[in-house]
This record gives sequence, C-alpha cells and structure tokens, in this order.
Amino acid sequence: MASLSGTRRIWLTGATSGIGEALAKRLLAEGHRVALTARGEEALQALASGHDNALVVPADLTDRDATRRAGNAIDNAFGGLDIALLNAGTCEYLDVRQFDVELVERVFSTNFRGTLHAIEAALPLLRQAKGGDRRPLLAGVSSAAAYLPLPRAEAYGASKAAISHFLESLRLDLAAEAIDVSVIHPGFVKTPLTARNDFSMPMQIDADQAADYIIDGLERRRLDIHFPKRFTFLIKALGILPPTLRLRLGLRVANRNRAGASS
Repeated sequence: MASLSGTRRIWLTGATSGIGEALAKRLLAEGHRVALTARGEEALQALASGHDNALVVPADLTDRDATRRAGNAIDNAFGGLDIALLNAGTCEYLDVRQFDVELVERVFSTNFRGTLHAIEAALPLLRQAKGGDRRPLLAGVSSAAAYLPLPRAEAYGASKAAISHFLESLRLDLAAEAIDVSVIHPGFVKTPLTARNDFSMPMQIDADQAADYIIDGLERRRLDIHFPKRFTFLIKALGILPPTLRLRLGLRVANRNRAGASS
C-alpha cells in the first residue's frame, strides 16, 4: 500500500465523498495534517472525528471569497502547505436535443472555476513551504475523459480538459519557483457520482484503489497520475487517432449507449 513519506501539511478538497473521502481517511491515518474542505460541515466533522491532525474547513469553492477565507484559515492553522490536492468536482451529461447552457455553466463552475479559486488560495501557502526537504506540490484531479471526446460528455469532458491544460501550462511557469504540479486522470471509479451513470463503465475500480494510485503518484511526483493504466493507456492511444477515426469510434460508442438506454 502506497504512502507519503514524512508528515505533510495537505489541503484536500472534495473530501467527503468518493475518491476524496478515501484519500482523507488514508492521509489522516498516516498522520499527515490534513485540511478537509467540502460544502457540508456536518459531513466534514464526521470525517474528522477522532483525528487531532484534521482541520475542518467548509467552503463552496465556486465562491471565490469563501475559498480565500478557507485559505486564510489553513494558513492560520498550518502556516503553509506542502501539498494542495484539489479533488472537488461534479458531473452532468448533456442531451443535445435539449441544449442546456446552464448545465454546462454549472459543471464548469464547480470543476474549472472552483479549481481556479482553490489554486489562487493555495499558491501563497505552497510558496511558504519552499526550502523544505521536499518541493511543494500542487495536484489537481482531472479525468481520463480529458484524453478523448466522448458522447454526452461535452460539459464534463471539456471542464476536465480545461483543468488538465491549465495545470500543465501552470507547471511550466511554477517550475522557476520550485513548485511541482501533478495532474490526476482517473478512469471509472466506483463512487456516488458514477453510480448515477446509465452506461457501462469498463475496468472500473473502487475509491480505495484510486486513493492508492494517487498517493503513489504524489509520492513519486509523477506529472500525469492516470489509472487504471490498462484503461487509461487505451484511452490515450485512441485520443491521438486522426479525427476521422475518432469520429467513427465516438459514433460507435454513442450508438451503443443509445441502444443500451432503449433496451
């Protein structure tokens, strides 16, 4: 089982469900000082119960001012951060027969804008950790959907692709400050969010397995933490096909999904 060396000061967003909850339990059990953020304070308190190394910092990351206040609370308690692990996200699928711009904006607000707000709050705290035994690390959860356009995933896939592109660009600029950046691209993970999916999810893993992949990738400072690799390598390969072949593949997936839904 993977673990992070030393004792780290970590900010984990989206901490009360799915991958975030599994990460929170592992990191707290390892003894790290973990600032736990999600919208619901009651769920955060339950997660932190019995852990002196947990800091409960409820916040709606779509609210920039609330996210800044969360950063200030972490700064006051921890005096900086070694790792910012930005995991909060949501998913809604688009039905083009009833094109819904508000749906797209909701998904972008949580996934992309919320991540931007958290980065803004986290960077000053990561800068305070420079000069320690390990370089500070900014890590954000994207998705394997960022590698390959898929039917109905216009909002979700585009928001995750935006996260990947933004973080990879940010990595180039933060290198001069000795701050590392990792981008996390999970495949299908069994969570309350994916439980709502109405299509098959090949090579699905559970949240504990996902947490193990992520912790191992963070410890190794991998630029791209993607898993399970038998799935994500395939998606990556399909994503670099010529556009005509990607179109044919996407149409086959869309037709299969429609056939499954009608049956």
